[in-house]
Amino acid sequence: MKFEHKIAVLKDIPDIKALMKLSIPALLGPYLTKNQLKASFESMGLDDQLIKDKTYFVIFTKENFVGCGGWSNRKTLFGSNHTPNRDESFLDPKVDSARIRAMYTHPDWARKGVGSFIMMLAEQEAKKAGFKKCELMATQAGEPLYKIHGYKIIEKILYKSLSGLTVPMMKMEKDI
Repeated sequence: MKFEHKIAVLKDIPDIKALMKLSIPALLGPYLTKNQLKASFESMGLDDQLIKDKTYFVIFTKENFVGCGGWSNRKTLFGSNHTPNRDESFLDPKVDSARIRAMYTHPDWARKGVGSFIMMLAEQEAKKAGFKKCELMATQAGEPLYKIHGYKIIEKILYKSLSGLTVPMMKMEKDI
């Protein structure tokens, strides 16, 4: 499948949020309990800083908006505008890993190469910015894709939401 992309702009936010609302329950839901899925909505979503930094892509075919995702040179590893413990300070490419962030695929386009396309774009751009490694926080649904692309689990966590609900995640890293 041939995909096209562009750098996301602020006017893309409503479409991105709509895609996320479709993607999270459809693609992550089968891996989690109802409470874990509820907790995941706190740890997932749109971080508009990625759009402002011009490091976030929207992926489409001629007729369809099929995915989104990107990378970051900021310390925040995962989460959206509402996720606690954000750190917007910049990373040092000489010692830090770039962050792969906020990857979502339309459920009708799952396992058709959208995620792999986003990974390729994000890793290329991080490398151009001087980074030697990338890291990400994987959900159970995303872990198989990241493993295929050479990411290794370096830490398993149980993310605790403000409501006390938890969801399992894996911090993963790769040399680029």
